[in-house]
Amino acid sequence: MGRRSRCRRLQQQQRPEGAEDGAEGGGKRGEAGWEGGYPEIVKENKLFEHYYQELKIVPEGEWDQFMDALREPLPATLRITGYKSHAKEILHCLKNKYFKELEDLEVDGQKVEVPQPLSWYPEELAWHTNLSRKILRKSPQLEKFHQFLVSETESGNISRQEAVSMIPPLLLNVQPHHKILDMCAAPGSKTTQLIEMLHADMNVPFPEGFVIANDVDNKRCYLLVHQAKRLSSPCIMVVNHDASSIPRLQIDVGGRKEILFYDRILCDVPCSGDGTMRKNIDVWKKWTTLNSLQLHGLQLRIATRGAEQLAEGGRMVYSTCSLNPIEDEAVIASLLEKSEGALELADVSNELPGLKWMPGITQWKVMTKDGQWFTDWDAVPHSRHTQIRPTMFPLKDPEKLRAMHLERCLRILPHHQNTGGFFVAVLVKKSSMPWNKRQPKLQGKSAETRGSAQLSPADPTEGKPADPSKLESPSVTGTGDTEIAHATEDLENNGNRKDGVCGPPPSKKMKLFGFKEDPFVFIPEDDPLFPPIEKFYALDPSFPRMNLLTRTTEGKKRQLYMVSKELRNVLLNNSERMKVINTGIKVWCRNNSGEEFDCAFRLAQEGIYTLYPFINSRIITVSMEDVKILLTQENPFFRKLSSETYSQAKDLDHPYGIIWTWFMSPEGLFSPSRSLRPRI
Repeated sequence: MGRRSRCRRLQQQQRPEGAEDGAEGGGKRGEAGWEGGYPEIVKENKLFEHYYQELKIVPEGEWDQFMDALREPLPATLRITGYKSHAKEILHCLKNKYFKELEDLEVDGQKVEVPQPLSWYPEELAWHTNLSRKILRKSPQLEKFHQFLVSETESGNISRQEAVSMIPPLLLNVQPHHKILDMCAAPGSKTTQLIEMLHADMNVPFPEGFVIANDVDNKRCYLLVHQAKRLSSPCIMVVNHDASSIPRLQIDVGGRKEILFYDRILCDVPCSGDGTMRKNIDVWKKWTTLNSLQLHGLQLRIATRGAEQLAEGGRMVYSTCSLNPIEDEAVIASLLEKSEGALELADVSNELPGLKWMPGITQWKVMTKDGQWFTDWDAVPHSRHTQIRPTMFPLKDPEKLRAMHLERCLRILPHHQNTGGFFVAVLVKKSSMPWNKRQPKLQGKSAETRGSAQLSPADPTEGKPADPSKLESPSVTGTGDTEIAHATEDLENNGNRKDGVCGPPPSKKMKLFGFKEDPFVFIPEDDPLFPPIEKFYALDPSFPRMNLLTRTTEGKKRQLYMVSKELRNVLLNNSERMKVINTGIKVWCRNNSGEEFDCAFRLAQEGIYTLYPFINSRIITVSMEDVKILLTQENPFFRKLSSETYSQAKDLDHPYGIIWTWFMSPEGLFSPSRSLRPRI
């Protein structure tokens, strides 16, 4: 026990009986006291109520229900991973085992509320519950249910995610061949949804599409990597850039470089978060209109950059967890106006049956943090021009405003379906943005043609952590419009235009922040490392060995990773344009004791789903009884298994690196010569 704790206990023992907190002779620290905890946050903000009542975003007669819902805790929501082959089995287990046990359960004299499915989420793969952690610890049945949720979450079969945050990926309508950009991805719950949609067909280990997940915060990128790794996909890349100036990438098409345009873009921008009051109670006392005024410009720049990188016919979803029209309709209206018809709002009213939402508004006002209202930019004094911008106001022209169809935006109110507050707008690109009508014509051969094999982006800020405060900085270097203007110049390799007029100077090397990453090195075709692996596992000739890479240029290669063919294309052609934090999936790990078995690499657990279709040996089918032994015993001997299983294992030249299957569902095990170590 520390000195401070001993003194505190001594003071409590000397405290007179019945003495009040902070009274003379009392040993506690003031009214709050050492044991009094933090003062309870009062869930009230008069300015907040005045602001939203004036804007009339809540239907008449529902204000009290709206405020009551904001003061209630947010129910927990879980989502069953939709692309895993055993999602239906997990759903069946939840409904027929754990949920049934809760139907007649009482805790402290009160009946436990059974989890309910979200009515608008497909196939009952999302559920919400009001069970708190405190209640979960009070009953053995609830404790078993809690342990099940924890273990399945760790294995990637279940994700805990707020209900409203599931909406944007659903409205993107992702298909397995889509190229997707998630502009502000951390912590990664929406990104995992996108990955699931890419892998809708589990029989295709390498879908044509991919997800590039970006975040400006270097540290949060690693949280994003952790979330994505649970899904074991070779089609995910995590990058670290400011979303408002995220670089335009290039890909190889027939030996020539072309601009990469995305089929789907998720633009879930940083926001004031007043729709999250139910879980982030600090917002009650910190809320002010100044937050929205400061973020509006950044949100518009990010949305504009996303629109520039969207392919024609593609779909971009803009979303915030804010109810404020300055962050919502104002951003959409400004983007639509500057697009001059290149973008339009999609009507998604019928895409999520069962979801309750309010249509976007067409008229709103701007209020300062002092409570002063402005209905028009012309009325804003010059002294306020740095804080209030013309893009924050609705359009004056009623015809243009009507043509925008802002009513197609979706605003989710907390009291309608017991959720948080949220805003979503779905944009479709009809043509190129007006400042980029001519598509850039890139000169020179691609990295694929040149045979590049190593990617190691320079990082001048090695070892320096990211500065999260830059997220809301009003001055962002290298805006999207400037980069596009330079890109539209048809430059030759020497920097001159075709008409002989001198072009702009070469762009400076991009500054990268955060920690320096290891390089991404693709394994050459003649590398002696691969043939022993190929022979040992009897890999199918269709195995895409050219997509294997490592993270080291020197010494022994300890891990082998795999990416899809499309991500390989992106990596090879953009080594100087982007900072990659992580990509691909680990498929093999070096095991020094395995060298005696003619193969130094064992299977990595997370890569088994990817490798399984290509492996033609070292696969053993086991019975239910064998599965029980493997799961309940540590390093069981072969002779403890059934005779059929033992016979299959004995026929192998080296019982090492085996995939054990049960009803065609692969589970990996590290297998020495006489006993087994399950890797499940």
